[in-house]
Amino acid sequence: MKKRYEFIAVFNYADDGISIEFPDLPGCLPCADTTDEAIKNAKEAMGLHLFGMEKDGDEIPNPTPLEKIHLEKGDIPILIDVFMPTVRDRMKTRFVKKTLSLPAWLADQADAEGVNFSKVFQNALIEYLDTQSHKTA
Repeated sequence: MKKRYEFIAVFNYADDGISIEFPDLPGCLPCADTTDEAIKNAKEAMGLHLFGMEKDGDEIPNPTPLEKIHLEKGDIPILIDVFMPTVRDRMKTRFVKKTLSLPAWLADQADAEGVNFSKVFQNALIEYLDTQSHKTA
């Protein structure tokens, strides 16, 4: 896995906003209202798209040189780069919502004590699974 990827994004400006396409990454199609937002959204979408490709074991293509990318009138090519260690770390530490059930008397007592259910559950799972790699503070 590479640390950094660079691909050309094609920005197309229209009355209703900016559409963004990555010719080398089919299906990666962010959009935005402003150029600053478009660059930010393009970086985020490209990073998540590449992360998904890495996780799925898909081959990540080599970037097409700018002179070989077909542009329509009004298209603006922008080089977008992403530092993948940051994306991978963010995805590894993202939170997911889980629903659990417990007796009402236990929930009432925990509420009265101001228990942080998420923290207790995380720490209990870490202990149960015998892992310390991501223990919460």
